[in-house]
Amino acid sequence: MSRTRLIITAVIVEGRSQAEVARTYGVSPGWVSKLVARYRDEGETAFEARSRRPKSSPGAVADRVVGRIVELRHELTDKGLDAGPETIRWHLTHHDGIDVSRSTISRHLVKAGLVEPAPEKRPKSSYIRFAADQPNECWQSDFTHYRLAGTRRGPGADTEILSWLDDHSRKALRVTVHERVTGPIVVASFRACVADHGIPASTLTDNGMVFTTRLAGGRGGRNGLETELARLGVVQKNSRPNHPTTCGKVERFQQTMKKWLRAQAVQPKDLAGLQVLLDRFVDEYNTRRPHRSLPQHATPETAYQARPKATAGGRITDPHSRVRTDRIDGSGAVTIRYNGRLHHIGIGRAHARTHVVLLVQDRHIRIVDAATGELLRELVLDPTRDYQPTGKSHGRRR
Repeated sequence: MSRTRLIITAVIVEGRSQAEVARTYGVSPGWVSKLVARYRDEGETAFEARSRRPKSSPGAVADRVVGRIVELRHELTDKGLDAGPETIRWHLTHHDGIDVSRSTISRHLVKAGLVEPAPEKRPKSSYIRFAADQPNECWQSDFTHYRLAGTRRGPGADTEILSWLDDHSRKALRVTVHERVTGPIVVASFRACVADHGIPASTLTDNGMVFTTRLAGGRGGRNGLETELARLGVVQKNSRPNHPTTCGKVERFQQTMKKWLRAQAVQPKDLAGLQVLLDRFVDEYNTRRPHRSLPQHATPETAYQARPKATAGGRITDPHSRVRTDRIDGSGAVTIRYNGRLHHIGIGRAHARTHVVLLVQDRHIRIVDAATGELLRELVLDPTRDYQPTGKSHGRRR
């Protein structure tokens, strides 16, 4: 017999008081009174189990939002792009103006059967993460294989794709396809990157012979890239053998790139066709695809342009030049210390709680939206004033 039936029977049949029954079964007197009233109104129906679901859920996600979540999942997957909850949330916020939590998106993806169980992985917290503080502080490079589409005569030819990636912003600086990557090709590609983006402070690669001869047993001297880096004063860094995670950023970039290439409906049959696809991917990756490893999931191009560039001479060492991340407060201002004194810089209530990057060179300050790269304000600090106004008039004109 159910507990509900026992409680009702004790009051109706046995004639015991509701207070006594409540003490006996360890429930509140109000609950006993409610069960008895329900029995008198509904009869035997009062003994049936009832749903605990609330009559209304004002905080529930609307059906159109759930539909958009599923739609974005399919769209991004079909394009070969990342379609996880964080990426979907970014698109909802920036393109649809919808604010939904990551856990809510994940829950609806599971409910729709769009998430496949993954094997147990090593937790991310166990990895020691590192990233350069400035653009051009370190460039990573590697090459990978990709097979062209086959013909009636047989399978397609195997090609090699060479990539240069900025360690700080994850921007793809140059991605080219070749029949085979050789030492002269690596040097030519590096020089093209330098012509477009300036000289980096350092490079990081594995120990392939096209990058270094340090494991060649002392035979052959420097190769072309080592000679070029020494000539420009660029620090060359190489990973330890059997430690691919050291060059993990460019390795992960290549995985994303090949996933996108395989998702294209028409596969290239020659090098020229593959290069066209690579150029399309680089444009998508750098300027439109949100990057989960960057602050506020900014695009690599935004992160690359937001900070001053490092040079072959090293990082910026001027103590009055610094880069700082912050968030605009509810009144639309950020605070900065200059000469031991705090100053409040007005930006506008419209940008309240926006994450920003502050580029400070002595008293010259630029404030940039961390997610979009938009310049929100540029000023020269007035050290005699606590508050640096925006200069906009307030209220109606007389």
